[in-house]
Amino acid sequence: MSSEGEHLFRFPIIKLPNSRTVRSVMVYIAGALYAIGFWLVVDASVYSKTVNASVVHVTFVDWIPFICSTLGMMVINSIDKGQLFNSEGFGSGLQWQARLVLFVGFSLLAVGIAGGFLVLILKFLIKGFNSMPTLGMGLENVGANFCVMLSCILLWIIQNIEEDQTLSL
Repeated sequence: MSSEGEHLFRFPIIKLPNSRTVRSVMVYIAGALYAIGFWLVVDASVYSKTVNASVVHVTFVDWIPFICSTLGMMVINSIDKGQLFNSEGFGSGLQWQARLVLFVGFSLLAVGIAGGFLVLILKFLIKGFNSMPTLGMGLENVGANFCVMLSCILLWIIQNIEEDQTLSL
């Protein structure tokens, strides 16, 4: 990663214990957040097809934001973090490619969050479905994408903890 003199700030922003147990627990929490997000999307789909009596149903369009968020999470957390911070100069090919792929991953994550809000607004709020069971399908879509985003952030923080127990920004 980076040496002691290459931090953005003079003081550490976040101090986390650097132990395998804490890292394992945080990885499990990130997995649980993703599972909750997946469950929210599946719950909205099942409710839409079995219980919901209204004319609004969950379709593939409602799944697109969650798919984008999931792809963004996979892209972001599969990048070798050492390639982002290598000191071979700004024009390094691998560093540039890693940053471009990281940008694409964060863009997919942002598209997922924005798409969840877009589906909520266009499909439920503008058309006047303000009653809670039906509106809940749109809120579950937003909640699912938010859970995936939190899971991705947590995994990113876990992977970037240095040996000196600080988070280098």
